[in-house]
Amino acid sequence: MIVVTRLNESQFAVNPDLIERIHENPDTTLVMVDGAKYIVTESLHEVIDLIAAYRARILSLARFQPVEPTDPTGQRPLGLVRDRDAAAAPARPGTDVDPGAGTPVQLRPRNN
Repeated sequence: MIVVTRLNESQFAVNPDLIERIHENPDTTLVMVDGAKYIVTESLHEVIDLIAAYRARILSLARFQPVEPTDPTGQRPLGLVRDRDAAAAPARPGTDVDPGAGTPVQLRPRNN
């Protein structure tokens, strides 16, 4: 949850995963996925920074959350997903192409 401030200076927490969009006209308005709107004193960029910090905190906490060795689901800590083939084989010299990426597909114009 991120904590934001209403125009009357009262603070409340909102789930940033439920924010659909943010408007700044001139007041910052959070539009939620259910259509609810909240006008807050924070700027658009401040709200974006709060969301980024929240998500970074979640990833940081999840990464170091211990997983019980007897966990029947075999779940591992949250982290970046890496392609096994790409991690094992370095890129070909002189190219930026990942060897595990496969053959590129040529783009074609749409027939609309």
